[in-house]
Amino acid sequence: MDRLTQIEVFVKTAELHSLSRAAEVLGMSNAAASRHLSALEERLSARLIERNTRRLWLTEAGQEFFQRSGILLSELAEAEEAVNEHTLSPQGLLRVTSSLSFATIYLAPMLPEFRRLYPKLNVHIAVANRYLDFIEAGIDVAVRTRLHEPDTNIIVRRLGRMRRVLAAAPGYLEGRGRPKEPADLTHHDMLVYNLAADPFSLRLTKGDVERTVRITGALDCNDGQVIRQAALAGLGILIQPLYIVQDDIKAGRLVPVLLDWQLPTLTMNIAYQNRERLPAKIRVFADFLVNYVRKASNSEIWSV
Repeated sequence: MDRLTQIEVFVKTAELHSLSRAAEVLGMSNAAASRHLSALEERLSARLIERNTRRLWLTEAGQEFFQRSGILLSELAEAEEAVNEHTLSPQGLLRVTSSLSFATIYLAPMLPEFRRLYPKLNVHIAVANRYLDFIEAGIDVAVRTRLHEPDTNIIVRRLGRMRRVLAAAPGYLEGRGRPKEPADLTHHDMLVYNLAADPFSLRLTKGDVERTVRITGALDCNDGQVIRQAALAGLGILIQPLYIVQDDIKAGRLVPVLLDWQLPTLTMNIAYQNRERLPAKIRVFADFLVNYVRKASNSEIWSV
């Protein structure tokens, strides 16, 4: 057991480039992690890691041991997972990341039923609008709007395509008027999600007609919920996925505009690391999430 723990500390330290972060992920103190690493180097009679106050790096021996021990731990985890999948329900900790809007509208409401089915599986949600690194952040599953991952070791599974909508509070439209053509948006206060691709350029289509409009933002922000609240307060016209504002539109708090013009849809994906054998906890979560979203949203909001 001590030998396995020593290897786990070494591999996680090499992956995260930090002994303290490895200790945190493994649930031990920095002192304990340091003792395990020192014991491993003493047992192997080799220096595996060099470090100073600013950085940490592997020695040549450390690089060789990292490659081999990483494979060993991966195969061990897959072997344990194979047994668990056939004899036990998925268990342990599942780390998921998504935007605040998606976590609020879909992930949090689905968790009671998910936990009822898989009571031994605990879920940690890291809310972030930026794309967290799988290894560095210890992520198992990411829900993203990115079509392709730069890392070929990441598997992408489509969750669905989302409609986007332009909408504003009734009070704003009463004071400023409704835009009738895409070009009218240049004269309105726009609320812009600044992490979108080219956020200040809108491409709208109506049949075979296409218009591209450059807009300026009365507010630009990296979070959809902040933009939604600003729109509800009457600050301007937002551009958001329909699932974020569907309840506000039904209640009359927000009013869609330019409904005869369509914005490009967004593709939402589930991403996870490519492994020889997909862990049961990731498989059951991904399957449950796909079914939940498709049941919870109608075809006007999501399409396969």
